[in-house]
Amino acid sequence: MEPPMTNSTFSPIHIIGGGLAGSEAAWQVAQSGVPVMLHEMRGVRGTDAHKTDGLAELVCSNSFRSDDATSNAVGVIHAEMRLAGSLIMACADRHQVPAGGALAVDRDGFSEAVTAEIQRHPLITVVREEVTALPPEDWDLAIIATGPLTSPALAEAIRERTGKDALAFFDAIAPIVHTDSINMDICWYQSRYDKVGPGGTGKDYINCPLDEAQYNAFIDALIAGDAVGFKEWEGTPYFDGCLPIEVMAERGRETLRHGPMKPMGLTNAHNPTVKPYAVVQLRQDNALGTLYNMVGFQTKLRYGAQAEIFRMIPGLENAEFARLGGLHRNTYIHSPTLLDQSLQLKARPGLRFAGQITGCEGYVESASIGLLAGRFAAAQRKGETPSIPPATTALGSLLNHITGGHIVSDEEPGKRSFQPMNINFGLFPELEPGSIVKPEGVKRFRGKDKTIMKRQLIAARALEHCKTWLGAA
Repeated sequence: MEPPMTNSTFSPIHIIGGGLAGSEAAWQVAQSGVPVMLHEMRGVRGTDAHKTDGLAELVCSNSFRSDDATSNAVGVIHAEMRLAGSLIMACADRHQVPAGGALAVDRDGFSEAVTAEIQRHPLITVVREEVTALPPEDWDLAIIATGPLTSPALAEAIRERTGKDALAFFDAIAPIVHTDSINMDICWYQSRYDKVGPGGTGKDYINCPLDEAQYNAFIDALIAGDAVGFKEWEGTPYFDGCLPIEVMAERGRETLRHGPMKPMGLTNAHNPTVKPYAVVQLRQDNALGTLYNMVGFQTKLRYGAQAEIFRMIPGLENAEFARLGGLHRNTYIHSPTLLDQSLQLKARPGLRFAGQITGCEGYVESASIGLLAGRFAAAQRKGETPSIPPATTALGSLLNHITGGHIVSDEEPGKRSFQPMNINFGLFPELEPGSIVKPEGVKRFRGKDKTIMKRQLIAARALEHCKTWLGAA
């Protein structure tokens, strides 16, 4: 990760936003030998969700999700980003905490590491200011990476220029609990199916068991909870990958048992013969292990209701919360109609968008689009044609969704709609016919086994094609 020579003769590329996407974009541009002006408003003006002015602050979970690059799409994009020299992945790897098969990080250490790397880079200048309008014309190459919490003034400027309404959805933050307030006479350490992940032991989660009566009482309390009013955001849709816990409860009494509270793969260490009816998992949130976050428990409940209801969970009767859950609004643009394949605004060449504002969802997805936007902008500054990753790669499949993906609305036939998306194998092109072959000696080969092989082949193809792309880029 050594920086390039500092005697660059190129004009700077301006990047607005110092989150995961903006930080990654700045790093990619600077590592190519092109100077960067990184504009970040925190330090001058805060947001409803951020707590510090550090770059790449994680405001929701501390998990980058699965790190399995052999059969998980998230793990594949991790691997591709590492191949591309990602700053975000390098800092995540250095500050990982145990999380089973997932890559989770010490959120403070991670943000501090990203901030330090950006600030020490000789080609990056961090400017603490709020940008309230689209970049001026003399910023001929710029990237807007302001994320889901884009300031109202800049969001309005984007709407005025594009002629399109920015779409929005609610995102909710999960509570964080002080570890020493968890009753370990009731709870136990175990990863689901005892899976050992990066830096883990197979005992990376704290598990809180509920019997059927406790579960039903908890669901009743969630549904009756005093939720935050929508006010002017009434009617804005949630992203299904980050539903508030009480919204899931309202969708059906068994929804949580088949979601974040599923008991599968877990055995109560205090009572191994009795299978829990439901389980709440907590994941380590910092390197010291003094904080754990409630997995999948993002919420819009009022603070008083949160403390009361969550203490109904066995083992959390005396829980002390380092942070309670919260609600914030996410904004994203209709990228398929507004952006070209290199993330450039069709109405204004040279201006790119990156991160969650483009309509991707998730930490690594946001950072990966920042990575691509940075590489594309740097190539353009050098007079080169941006090299687009193949659609067979995780990077390319996500880019393809953002710049061309859509679904057809049943309510308005023929009208294109666009929703945020995590990386998943459904975004990858199908394998060549005949790629999936029954292993020798296997009598029955269908269903789950066939799906696993398909994913493994797609993952292997993605990494092979990514290496080829990076070698030619």
